[in-house]
Amino acid sequence: MAAVSVTACGSGREAVERPAPARSDGQQADREVERRAAEKAALDAYSGYLAASRTASRRSDPRAPELSRYLADPLLTRVRVSIREAKEHGAMRTGAVKSDPTVTSISLDSAPATVEIQDCLDASGYRLVYAKDKRVVPGSGGGRHLATATATRYPDGRWLINSSAAHRDQPC
Repeated sequence: MAAVSVTACGSGREAVERPAPARSDGQQADREVERRAAEKAALDAYSGYLAASRTASRRSDPRAPELSRYLADPLLTRVRVSIREAKEHGAMRTGAVKSDPTVTSISLDSAPATVEIQDCLDASGYRLVYAKDKRVVPGSGGGRHLATATATRYPDGRWLINSSAAHRDQPC
């Protein structure tokens, strides 16, 4: 059995961790402008995602072009499949979702840059109904619940929502 000894090399003085050089006021201001722009673009994409999803669901159109304007995979495919399945079962969505999103984190240094969004969705007026007679599909009622989403900046500069989760077990 061999024992391994670890020793530090150096001048005998302890290493001192130095803080990163301070950014100039101009760099800090530029960074803040970049953060605000990312936040606005992400919230705009999120709002567009909700509106495009409502419109496509109301028309039972899983290929609605506005979906790809605001969503990216894997969420884009998930939304299209959901709309297609409702259509195949003779159902469609009606009403509106009330939304009050906030940005919970911005990660501009990651590759790709991302913005995390949290929302309290009120889907109590958003119903899945049978297209033929507009009767509410049993068990499809909505309520108020927490939702989270991720906006990602793509190489073409667009911010798209590529993941979203409804936390129906977490009322808000």
